[in-house]
Amino acid sequence: MKALINQIIRLRNPGFTFSEEVDGRMVFLFLCRTAFSMFRGLRVLLLGKRPKGLLLGKGVSFCYSHKISFGRFVKLGKEVSLRALGREGITLGDNVSIGDYSKLVVSTTLDNPGVGIRIGDNVGMGEFAYLGGAGGLTIGDDCIIGQYFSCHPENHHFQRTDLPIRHQGVNRQGISVGNDCWIGTKVTLLDGVSIGAHSVISAGAVVTKSFPAYSVLAGVPARVIKVRKPQEIIAPQPSVEPALTVAS
Repeated sequence: MKALINQIIRLRNPGFTFSEEVDGRMVFLFLCRTAFSMFRGLRVLLLGKRPKGLLLGKGVSFCYSHKISFGRFVKLGKEVSLRALGREGITLGDNVSIGDYSKLVVSTTLDNPGVGIRIGDNVGMGEFAYLGGAGGLTIGDDCIIGQYFSCHPENHHFQRTDLPIRHQGVNRQGISVGNDCWIGTKVTLLDGVSIGAHSVISAGAVVTKSFPAYSVLAGVPARVIKVRKPQEIIAPQPSVEPALTVAS
């Protein structure tokens, strides 16, 4: 039974294997929770969408659901909120997992709706994330992201002093995160930031400008503390038979 469940889970996570420390009771409770989550996922049928193995926690809410697109085996934790008011809405790739109490909000105003949020395949994100999408937010494939992650692709103008800031309009440049990034807990990305692929961002960093691929970032504001060197792929050399020495 455990082996069969292991194979089913590998449909979502190909590298998964039950630990030997996991007993039968743990597996049973896991199955119950997953079954309830998949049952909740069927509610999207009422929204005219295919569930595709969607797993929903308690209290998940959708707003402007016609602008939301799900990949296969998406998992949304308890009280997650998706608000897709924007030109492109919200797109979640295959095997995306969003932690409890997280919010994905493209825009909150009808007079200047935003662009959208696009999350690639195999992205895992911790609890209490806040993702804005007014200026556009893209997160690449295979990213792992800690709790309290926040992205703000919008800035308020404040140059004038004779007018309240809230009436001075906004500037939107967008945020992008490349493939295969590891982002620690309580990281904040501000508008206009682009993070290159294969980068690492330390816990608590506030990123105010763009950085290239393979960067390791830390601090407030974030700076490069290390560069990950991409591994060189060395082609295998043909084997050479040792020369025979013939004694004369």
